[in-house]
Amino acid sequence: MSVLTITKDNFKSEIVESDKPVLLDFWASWCAPCMMQSPIVDQVAEEHPEIKVGKVNVDEQPELASAFAVQSIPTLVVISGGVTKEVLVGLHSKEQILKNF
Repeated sequence: MSVLTITKDNFKSEIVESDKPVLLDFWASWCAPCMMQSPIVDQVAEEHPEIKVGKVNVDEQPELASAFAVQSIPTLVVISGGVTKEVLVGLHSKEQILKNF
């Protein structure tokens, strides 16, 4: 499954109402660790169609970053049934990410 770009406009339909567990990646283009995390998140999306994967650019979507109290990036949020289950701050391996599902 491809990675979705999540905005405040599609957040409810794509994330809150998702029938699959969700991995949200909060990132910014100026963030070096985010650039290292991105291909790992992309791999999760490609290899695990049972997980919906979305990316939130914190510079373009400050409301969503604020709603999740994102203080540093990258921040990965695991959501199931519209409820936050786990928050991972910093760079994580694919294995570290997948053990939260």
